[in-house]
Amino acid sequence: MKCPFCGYKEDRVVDSRSSKEDKSVRRRRECLKCKRRFTTYEYIEEMPLMVIKKDKRREAFDRNKIIAGIVKACEKRPVGMEKIEAIVDKVEGQLQKNFQREVKAETIGELVMDYLHKLDQVAYVRFASVYRQFKDINQFMKELKEMLNKKRAAG
Repeated sequence: MKCPFCGYKEDRVVDSRSSKEDKSVRRRRECLKCKRRFTTYEYIEEMPLMVIKKDKRREAFDRNKIIAGIVKACEKRPVGMEKIEAIVDKVEGQLQKNFQREVKAETIGELVMDYLHKLDQVAYVRFASVYRQFKDINQFMKELKEMLNKKRAAG
């Protein structure tokens, strides 16, 4: 494994853990040269899940795209990478469980929003504003009002 920091090709495994669904192994590694630590994941190779985009194009599922979107939504929020990775693990697990070969991008976005809504409401609104492509302040306010109404009904 090549160190992402210095490029050295030798490391040692510090810790290994199975994911909650036993679908992957998380390994903490330490570079033998620069001593910095990094995380790798080991997955079972499966048939790739294809994502059907809004314009009907198909592309292979890429968990890194979901991570990038959530990280952007959680910018300057008290949400650590472990929580973000946990959300992506849950979303990916649900997709593998419920879809054999193809899933609509909208389904993935809705799943992510469900988890973000529970985790951090500001991150949820940020993600929703990009995902739902709010065109004006009225759409944004409608989403906020719906969120407040749900909160009042629950509380």
